[in-house]
Amino acid sequence: MRSLEGRTPMARHRKPVPVREVTRQARRNLAVGLASASALAATLLAVTVDPAAPPAPDRLPAPVTEPRAAP
Repeated sequence: MRSLEGRTPMARHRKPVPVREVTRQARRNLAVGLASASALAATLLAVTVDPAAPPAPDRLPAPVTEPRAAP
């Protein structure tokens, strides 16, 4: 066996992650999950739900304008 004199002992475990970092990561994951679920729900609603009433017959449809780049 080798002698360990003069040597520093090796660490047995990694340094624990601070609680603040774990909380920050959990909050970030929750925010991403909620945003994804919200986007999916909005997409499904837009695809499956029909408008409540047809457009009014006495009004012209809104004109479609060309998209412009921001100045």
